[in-house]
Amino acid sequence: MNALICEYTKQITRLLESIARDEEANILAAAELLSDKVVEGRLINVFGAGGHSAIGAMEIFWRAGGLAQVNGMFPAGTNIISALPTTAKVQGLAPFILNFYDVYKDDVLILVNFYGLNIISVDVAIEAKKRGVKLITVNAHQFAKTVPADFIWRHPSKKNINEFADVAVDNHVPYPDAILKADGIEEEFGPTATTLTCFTLNCMMAETIRLIREKGGKPEIWVSNNIPGCDEHNKPIHDKYRRRIHHLYPVW
Repeated sequence: MNALICEYTKQITRLLESIARDEEANILAAAELLSDKVVEGRLINVFGAGGHSAIGAMEIFWRAGGLAQVNGMFPAGTNIISALPTTAKVQGLAPFILNFYDVYKDDVLILVNFYGLNIISVDVAIEAKKRGVKLITVNAHQFAKTVPADFIWRHPSKKNINEFADVAVDNHVPYPDAILKADGIEEEFGPTATTLTCFTLNCMMAETIRLIREKGGKPEIWVSNNIPGCDEHNKPIHDKYRRRIHHLYPVW
């Protein structure tokens, strides 16, 4: 195996194993909360706040093998696709975002920000707690601590999202995210955040699905839109949640 590929595989595997080992209790606590809310008839709200962090929300929203009762939140300007201009560094939008996606008292919100200090993510965490929303955070705890409190792109509170959480799950993204080095190249390369965060979220959702069933609920699960029988399986689920989940749209 090529040396760089081998090194990248080794380090990513080590980090994945550290999540499975060290975050098990937090992942299970998050799954308990999420499954309770689904059994109550509520949706799981998920917001990936900031540039690439939206990928985390995308990974568990309307996903083959994923739970249907997930309300993905993708407000304009908060990810690299819709940042025309960016709103990820703007204060004051959190109430409007939570209002638009109908996130209120006793609802649950998974807040994903790879590192945990992005302005819009902290703003949403603060607003969620004001509303009495149960908050699960997924971010890199040590990374967030490493970034200086006076860093220009921090929230004025100087806090990280995990400081507001009911359940705080660490995605174990190392500082400065990328992990590879090579002669003649000053910067680290080979990022980790997307892989580690999506793995963490999929572990959480897998346990949530199991617990929904154990608690007598029905985990409605999407199948791939690229296999025979997909329309017959998915369309009734889509029609059931079309008016409650904002980013579902007809594909038929």
